[in-house]
Amino acid sequence: MSSDMAEAIRQLIQEKGFSENSVKNSIESSIKAAYKKTFGTVDNCKVVFADDLSDVTVWALKIVVDEVEDPVTEIGIEEARCLTEDCKLGDEIQILINPKVDFERSAVQTGKQAVHQSLTEIQKDTLYAEYKDKVGEIIIGYYQRERNETIYVDLGKVEGILPKKFQSEREVYRKNDRIKALITDVRKSASGLQVILSRTDPDFVRNIVELEVPEIYDKTVEIFKIVREAGYRTKIAVYSHREDVDPVGACVGLKGVRIKNVISELEGEKVDILKYDEDPRVFIKNALSPAEPTGVVILDEAKRMALAVVPESQFSLAIGKQGLNVRLANRLTDWSIDVKTEEQYESSDVLIAESRKAAMNLFNDGGYDEISTVAELPGINPSVAEILSANNISEIEDFLIAEENGSLAGIEGLSADDIAAVKALIDSSVEFVYEDNDEGSQEPESAEVSEESAGSDAADDAEEYFECPECGARVTIDMTTCPNCGIGLSFEFEDGE
Repeated sequence: MSSDMAEAIRQLIQEKGFSENSVKNSIESSIKAAYKKTFGTVDNCKVVFADDLSDVTVWALKIVVDEVEDPVTEIGIEEARCLTEDCKLGDEIQILINPKVDFERSAVQTGKQAVHQSLTEIQKDTLYAEYKDKVGEIIIGYYQRERNETIYVDLGKVEGILPKKFQSEREVYRKNDRIKALITDVRKSASGLQVILSRTDPDFVRNIVELEVPEIYDKTVEIFKIVREAGYRTKIAVYSHREDVDPVGACVGLKGVRIKNVISELEGEKVDILKYDEDPRVFIKNALSPAEPTGVVILDEAKRMALAVVPESQFSLAIGKQGLNVRLANRLTDWSIDVKTEEQYESSDVLIAESRKAAMNLFNDGGYDEISTVAELPGINPSVAEILSANNISEIEDFLIAEENGSLAGIEGLSADDIAAVKALIDSSVEFVYEDNDEGSQEPESAEVSEESAGSDAADDAEEYFECPECGARVTIDMTTCPNCGIGLSFEFEDGE
């Protein structure tokens, strides 16, 4: 065969990235395909390459017989001795095949198609393995053409595809423009290899920041999370493993040079660098940057709901255009954030509830515990509390109502002594706290149990109590005014009492 084969194989290895064995296997397969097309079998075909790959020879293996029945696999003894004098019947000899002469024209064409198809598959597999390992990395290519709003990018060995959904809305490309994008997927198709690119993925920003900030590359500073509305705004939460390294300052750079390079690559997209904090209040406050909330209130920790309070002048800044800023903050912190101005907050139920809670904690001073259920009474018999709960009487208020209307007597397993014991615990250990309702009347808001009175018996309390005629609050004989409503008190007793 041609002595130019070695050069052709070297070019395939260097330009296409094929391995030597894969090229040799492809050539051997194509030769055997042509051999089979000519002789109908490949069982007796042998392909041998020169050590330097400069040539390849094709041999037909034939058995020496006295009378030839199959000329493809057998050779007569006389003909065989013309080739090898010392051969004998039953020997297997190799007969050189000249493809140019012995192969049919159609067989040569079949061989060419086979080697072309084989090399194409090898190239596809080689490129697939190469680019599959690059998924998640940034690659640079050049604008080639556009079809149905999909941009095709020349990546050198393969063609990249930048779909419309992965393009930033503020970016416009022209012929031969340089495009930097993230490899998100690699697929095999009938037309070849498809390398899917993206410029909207948050990991695209992550890779750019890593290139610009050495502290992130060496893990001194780490990115906690990135959220993005491509073309509009990106928020990046970072933190540092060293106290002497400011994570935000490291990302921004001296005079903002590092963050400017990132913004330039994103075609002017706004980028907020903020510090991650384990305290959700601090993290939420940082996440609403560039707004500066005056405070953050956790509404429901289990449901991850919070309220951010901002000055009136920064309300629109905290919300952002079409709610973009607060929406990105929600995604960054994984909290549902409501934003109110200071005036809205002061007139809301949230502030009232917070103030009430703070006041209770202030005056409680550790001496009282707020309770509401029978099971929380100090010294309560657990079995009695369980019986009451099974009969839908778990609240202290429910017990008092049932005791007043006499429905406790009908509960199975609950004796009169049990009822009296519970009533005594309530009388001796519980003080009801009243608040004004909308009509101005007094209703109990909660019950508090004193540490000093916990566990004591009703019999131990010798002081006599009365009810205020105006509001019904409990008063004692030594009081001159009601501690709840402030009305003046005087006590008159009939003779004999």
